[in-house]
Amino acid sequence: MDYQFLKYETDERIATIIFNNPARCNAFSSIMRKEFRTAIAKAIDDEDIRVIIVAGAGGKAFSSGYDLNEAVDIDDLSIMDWRKRIADHFDFAHTVWVCSKPVIAQIEGYCLAGAFEFAQMCDIRYCSEDSKFGAVESRFAGGVTTLAMPWIIGARCRELIYTGDTIGANEAKEMGLVNRVFPKDQLRVETMKAAKRISLVAMACLQWNKRAINQTYDIMGFRAATTYGMEACLLLTAMDPPEYKEFNLLRREKGVKEAVNWRDSQFKKYE
Repeated sequence: MDYQFLKYETDERIATIIFNNPARCNAFSSIMRKEFRTAIAKAIDDEDIRVIIVAGAGGKAFSSGYDLNEAVDIDDLSIMDWRKRIADHFDFAHTVWVCSKPVIAQIEGYCLAGAFEFAQMCDIRYCSEDSKFGAVESRFAGGVTTLAMPWIIGARCRELIYTGDTIGANEAKEMGLVNRVFPKDQLRVETMKAAKRISLVAMACLQWNKRAINQTYDIMGFRAATTYGMEACLLLTAMDPPEYKEFNLLRREKGVKEAVNWRDSQFKKYE
């Protein structure tokens, strides 16, 4: 199958799915999300594939998150339209969580907002030493659609979510947000080596271990908690805070770059 915004590669028992729109920092457009669902279903159905790697093309960003250029029509959305949009983002992030095979996020460069959420739903996260992470949506009163971070780093998530601060690779590792940090030129090789080691384990063993681990989280309330986070995101959107209004006005009239510059300028004097 030909993809517009993805690459799909295989190497022995490994499938690598690459977000491929570097000109847009691999932002999660509706087309890319649809293609990803198709690609991961292909990897699941392929009996020769035991491990899936997800990466971003271009070297600058794993992904900047959900495509803000697709939100220009938000003033015309009803609350049910918003629910449908937010639920789609939530389900997209969960595709890697519910995937029956181990999924490794190979993160190079920026991993922000919805992409940061997506990466946290992967089984393992490896990153390059120049990677940057942040729940930056907080800075324009956007909700965290997939609230997995409390389950990974506990109470330390509060500072990241409340401030929208961006952190580097080593701090992310120290917090437990990523498993390992590699030099930029070694990331792909080291990720593949780890994937190859995993792929030597019997498929049934990998699948049942993943099911058991996920069930442990669900028994503790993971699915209920993240679903509540999605509802909180929807309510925040319905409230339409003034920061959100200003960000969207600038985005609509002057473009995403101008809106992001305005957002960041609010915080500069305290950084």
